[in-house]
Amino acid sequence: MTGDSGRPGRSVRVGLVLSAGGTLGYAFHAGVLAAIAEATGWEPRSAELIVGTSAGSLAAAVLRAGLGARDLAARVLGDPMSPDGRILAARLGPAARPPPRVQSPRRRGLASTELLRRALLHPGSVRLGALAAAILPAGQISNEGVVTGIRRFFGDRWPEASTWICAVSLEDGKRVLFGSPGAPSASLADAVAASSAIPAFFEPVTIGGRRYVDGGAHSVTNVDAVASLGMDLVIVSSPMSGSLEALRRTLDLPVRAASAARLAREAAAVRRNGTDVVVFQPSADDLRAMGLNLMDAARRRAVVRQAMASTRRRLQEGLLTKLEAVRA
Repeated sequence: MTGDSGRPGRSVRVGLVLSAGGTLGYAFHAGVLAAIAEATGWEPRSAELIVGTSAGSLAAAVLRAGLGARDLAARVLGDPMSPDGRILAARLGPAARPPPRVQSPRRRGLASTELLRRALLHPGSVRLGALAAAILPAGQISNEGVVTGIRRFFGDRWPEASTWICAVSLEDGKRVLFGSPGAPSASLADAVAASSAIPAFFEPVTIGGRRYVDGGAHSVTNVDAVASLGMDLVIVSSPMSGSLEALRRTLDLPVRAASAARLAREAAAVRRNGTDVVVFQPSADDLRAMGLNLMDAARRRAVVRQAMASTRRRLQEGLLTKLEAVRA
């Protein structure tokens, strides 16, 4: 992909950030990316860097397996896929579905007394989300089923194209960007499992002797990870936030408003370094399609269709000009 971006002949550097959001967050990503590909001809799988958190990490892995954005949406919808998409989907196996919430024997104790101790001894050193992950009991449900297809496809390999998967260490509460320079070694499947290990629900994932949980415990988007990379454009899909207008009547306003505020701060840090940032957040219609349970698989198809419609509308209303650099 090339474009001028103010410098004739230079390749346009595009980063893609896919945030947390559970089963319906994945569906939102699929709808947003399919609409962008439809309008611009640009394939999200070709982004120079993809940063994925939780549900976004699974979407990142599927894109890096080579699935096109329109096939990503079609796979969730159960619609016909392209010939290449059908081959890749067969290799990946059925689209991942979360395990049912089952009653487990109650386990006493904290997920990480070490992290709680660190937070008490060094106030302010541990983010609130990571502290909550430490205080809550460790989850008891394996999320291996979520990454079975990724493990089958990639084995121990990591994608050749830059892919960063965000997780949080239960040892010190720090964010780890698996796949980035200097990060601990991990298979893509293990990294995605760690990034998707929702505290108190899924079991923490052990990599290199350390336990990790959902990267959303640091930030649901982690956009700031790309701030110093000199990208020309960063496209963000953020199903756990929303515009102020969309959030006014939602019961989950506090969580979504906090996510939106953090996203705004992180995006501002990226823009200060000269990178354009385009953010796709749920509209009021998207939020109605999602409901309050982001793990409700029965709503996946409705969310994909609604996210596609909302994204098309935003592009038609002028946002497409901001994506001029990626148009084919």
